[in-house]
Amino acid sequence: MVVLLKSFKLFCTTQLRMLRILDPFTLLSRSCHFESKSGFNSWDLSSPLRPKITKNNVAIFWDLDNKPPNSFPPYNTAVKLKAAMASFGVVRYMVAYANHHAFTHVPQVVREQRKERKILNQLENRGVIKTVEPYLCRVCGRNFYSNEKFVNHFKQIHEREQIKRLNQIESARGKMRVKLVAKYSMKMEKYKNAARDILTPKVGYGLADELKRAGFWVRTVSNKPQAADVALKNHMVDMMDRRRVECMVLVSDDSDFADILKEAKLRCLKTVVVGDVNDGALKRVADAGFSWSEILMGKAKKEAESVVGKWKDRDILKRLEWTYNPEVEKKVYDLEDEVVEETQNVDFEGIVSGVVDDNIQEDNKAWWELDSDGDVTSQSLRRLEWTYNPELKNNVCSFEDEVAEETENEDFEGIVSGVDGDYMQNEDSIAWSDLGSNVDAVFSQSCR
Repeated sequence: MVVLLKSFKLFCTTQLRMLRILDPFTLLSRSCHFESKSGFNSWDLSSPLRPKITKNNVAIFWDLDNKPPNSFPPYNTAVKLKAAMASFGVVRYMVAYANHHAFTHVPQVVREQRKERKILNQLENRGVIKTVEPYLCRVCGRNFYSNEKFVNHFKQIHEREQIKRLNQIESARGKMRVKLVAKYSMKMEKYKNAARDILTPKVGYGLADELKRAGFWVRTVSNKPQAADVALKNHMVDMMDRRRVECMVLVSDDSDFADILKEAKLRCLKTVVVGDVNDGALKRVADAGFSWSEILMGKAKKEAESVVGKWKDRDILKRLEWTYNPEVEKKVYDLEDEVVEETQNVDFEGIVSGVVDDNIQEDNKAWWELDSDGDVTSQSLRRLEWTYNPELKNNVCSFEDEVAEETENEDFEGIVSGVDGDYMQNEDSIAWSDLGSNVDAVFSQSCR
């Protein structure tokens, strides 16, 4: 019984292997990776035939001197700005320019928040106010019921540890430095995420760090007037010259950038402006404009879809519409005027009368003997055309008369009765076979 079960099991395994080998779909599924989870049946064969939709490359240029995110958190503002502009295409470049004053300046909203925090700390130390939920340290996990004690704990322990780690990495060289960076990377990242909400920046309010965390390339320029505007304009012109983007987004309300936007439109680039001035010079020049409130509320992301649809319709109409080109039209009209002048100066009556006189002055020949002006180039026409030859015609006519005279003198009754072929031996009479060959020869000679 055991032997039978083992043999049956071996038979089943061999059959399954044979089926897998013979089934082409299993081999295809092994060699191919399908994106869908449902398997081979959900594979769409028509997907490679579909046209690939190419998205525009979008570049964001932020003038921090003119339009800093004073009343909004920098990181959240940058993330929502990128998400809104992603509706116009793929955001490839994000650049922000400002001088030192923009990074050291503390907005009024941030100052008021710091003053409120100090008042709350004093009330907590006196015991007037008690927090419902304790302050949690996200580095070590300890709880504190006073914010001041929580900040002191973070500075005395975790900040010192962070300074020690940085000193070790800076003093190391070669492989040791790489090993230390890999060893402390998780702890350093954890510390940065916790310190962002606990510690107060010594300079400014952390604008540059927040924008870098959001993915922006932050560039600090000199404190000269209009230094950020000049650097930003040069960067925009450089991007246009290299043709790296198809859509440019400018975050500013400065009217000095109107010329740059006009130049971008002349180069067939899409332009978008983000600013708080609704009827400004930039929004009048640009293809689309949004405000900070629309960016933060998500309204700009919804409106971007309709704007992109309008752009596509406009591109289609531009391809179909007729454009006036003065140089081309001038050449066409000049050519028509020359043709009209030449036709007016031609004397058609003289030409016709001259042709008639030439025909009259020709020799008095038959119409088939007149020479043709044009040369026939086609060999097929030369073979098919019929030419009159008077000598051949005379030969044919004389031969026909001789045949008629001989046939009148013959005794047809004797010819019919002598079916045995005696008439073929008569030297004076004309054999019908010779007659047929002579007629064929004459006809072929006339055709040549």
